[in-house]
Amino acid sequence: MVFKRRTPKTTYQWFKEALYPKGGWTRAFWYVTYRMRRLPDPAHKISRGIAAGVFTSFTPLFGFHFVVAASLAALMRGNILAAILATFFGNPITFPLIVAVSMEVGSSLLGRPSLPLPMVFEAFTAATLDLWHNMIAIFTPATTHWGGLFRFFDGVFLPYLVGGILPGLACGIAAYFLSNPLIAAYQRARVARLKKRFAKKREKVISRIERQKSESYSAAE
Repeated sequence: MVFKRRTPKTTYQWFKEALYPKGGWTRAFWYVTYRMRRLPDPAHKISRGIAAGVFTSFTPLFGFHFVVAASLAALMRGNILAAILATFFGNPITFPLIVAVSMEVGSSLLGRPSLPLPMVFEAFTAATLDLWHNMIAIFTPATTHWGGLFRFFDGVFLPYLVGGILPGLACGIAAYFLSNPLIAAYQRARVARLKKRFAKKREKVISRIERQKSESYSAAE
C-alpha cells in the first residue's frame, strides 16, 4: 500500500505521541499555525473554522471533536480543515484548565457541588471502561451494567457539557477576532510577495527576450 509505514506504530507509540507529539508541543503548535496560514480561503472563513474548533475543545465529546468541529464549521460556512486543526487548542497542557473551568461553571449553573479534577478524570476512565465492557457484553454471555454510565452522565458529563458552553463561546469568539486580522494581514503580505516575485521573473524574461532580439539583429547585419 502506498504511504504505508514500513514499521507500524505500537499502541504505546500512538498513546505517547497523543500526549506528547514527536518534536514536542512547540513544534506541533508552529506546524498547526503554518497550516492555518496556508489554507486557500478568505481570512474570515478560516477564522470561523478556528472559532468552531476552539469551541469544540470545551465539549466533553472526546473522540468526536473532529466530527463536531467539522460540522460546526460547515454550519458556520467556515473552513473545515481550520476547524479540525483548531481542536488542538485542547491538548494535555490546556485540558486540565478547560475541564476545571467547565466543571465549575456547569456545577454552578446546575446547582450542585463541583467534583475535584482528579475525580473527573477517574470518572471518564471508568466510564470508558464500562462502555467498552458493555459493547463486548452485547456479543458475549457477559452482563451489561449501565448504572455507572448513567451516574457518570448525570454527575460529570452533563455539568461538563453545560459548563463548557459559555467559556467555549468566549474563547471561540476571541479566537475569531484575534485570528481574522492576523490571517488577513498575512495573506495580503503573501500576495504582495508573490506579485513582487512574479514581476521580477517577468522582468528577467523580457530582458532575456530583448537581449536575444538584439543579438539576432546584430547577427543579421
